[in-house]
This record gives sequence, structure tokens and C-alpha cells, in this order.
Amino acid sequence: MGRTKSSLFSEKQNRLAASFKALAHPARLAILQELLTSEQCICGDLVTETGLAQATVSQHLKEMKEAGLIKGNVEGVKVCYCIDRKNWEKLKLEMEWLFNQALVLREDCC
Repeated sequence: MGRTKSSLFSEKQNRLAASFKALAHPARLAILQELLTSEQCICGDLVTETGLAQATVSQHLKEMKEAGLIKGNVEGVKVCYCIDRKNWEKLKLEMEWLFNQALVLREDCC
């Protein structure tokens, strides 16, 4: 979608779309699972865990960071990543809002 068309939609719709886009790749889901199950920020282990090239992992991390799903902190020559808990909670609430819209669907609808 062109950037100019995003103005036709609400801020919440645009934010959800950006989050869904960032989640719409199996490698990103695998990276998120690693970050969610880790008890600390991850620095460099993601290449080993995913089996992907460093450049590929970096690109996926960049997309997820831009969507606000994760955050990165520079520690020396490494960037350490973790879940952005504030934005993750916000995404959870917005997804609940979206799924709750289905509660108003009629039973006899196609």
C-alpha cells in the first residue's frame, strides 16, 4: 500500500497493519519466540538459533524494531534485542479489540 493511502485509515488500523506485516514471516515469528522465551536480551545468538544468515536476521530485526515489537540496545560492538513490553501489551489490547469486533457478527451471515 502506498504511503499516501495510509491516511485513509485510523491510527489504530495503520498500527495494527504495521504489526501484522512485521509478524507475517516465519523467520520473524521464530525470532520473536526466541526473544519471548529468553529471560534476558539476546545478543547475537539469533543467527545460531534460526539458522539464517546474519544479514537476513538483521533485516528481520530491523523490520520488527521499526514496527515497535522489539527494541535494541547497543552494548559495545553488539546490539542486544528484547521484546518491547509496552508496545507488546498495546498490540495485545489492539488485537483483542479487533477480535472482539467479531462478537457483533450475525449468526446467519454467509
